[in-house]
Amino acid sequence: MAVNRDPILKRCRYLGISPAVVGISKKSNRNPNANTRRKVSEYGMQLKEKQKLKFIYGVLEKPFYHYFEIASKMEGQAGNNLITVLESRLDNIAFRMGMALTRREARQLVTHGHFTVNGKKVDIPSYRVKAGDVVALRDKSKSSAKFKNIVEQTNGRVIPLWLEMNKEQLSAKIVRMPAIEDVDYEVAPHLIVELYSK
Repeated sequence: MAVNRDPILKRCRYLGISPAVVGISKKSNRNPNANTRRKVSEYGMQLKEKQKLKFIYGVLEKPFYHYFEIASKMEGQAGNNLITVLESRLDNIAFRMGMALTRREARQLVTHGHFTVNGKKVDIPSYRVKAGDVVALRDKSKSSAKFKNIVEQTNGRVIPLWLEMNKEQLSAKIVRMPAIEDVDYEVAPHLIVELYSK
C-alpha cells in the first residue's frame, strides 16, 4: 500500500494551510509569504488546490480521481459534491467526532477496528457514511486509556453542525450530508473541476 511520508509542516507551508486543519498544533517559524513571491500559472493554482485536498484528507491520486468521478455524477456542482464525498469518509468522521488527534491517526484507528457504523464493525477508512448513520466507538475501545486521553485532548474541538454528538456514548449521528460551507479551511473546488476537465 502506498503511504504519503511528506513532512507535514513543510507540506502545510507549501499549500498555504494551517497545520491545525490536519490536527497538528505545531507552529512554524518560517516566513509564511515565502511561496508568494513567484507568479503562479493558472494550471499551478489548479494543481495546488487539488494537492491541498489530497493532503488534508490523506487520499492518493487514484482514489481521489475516483471520488471526483463520483462527485461529477451526483446532482449539483461537482466541486461541492467532491467536498461532501471526502467529508463523508469514515476516517474523517472519526476525526471530526474528536476520537482522533489527526486524520492520519483516525485512519489507523478505523483500520484497527475501533469504530462501528449502525452497530456493525467497519475497518475501512474510506467507507462512506450516509445521512442517518450512527458512528460509534466500540464498547471494548471505550475503556482504553488511549481513547480517554484522546477525548481529553480534543475536548475543546468544535463538532460540525451536520454531526449530532453523544458525548456519553461516544457516538455521533450524521444529521445531514456535509456541505462546502461546513469545512474549516479555505478551498476553491471549481479549480479542481477545471483541472480534471482539461
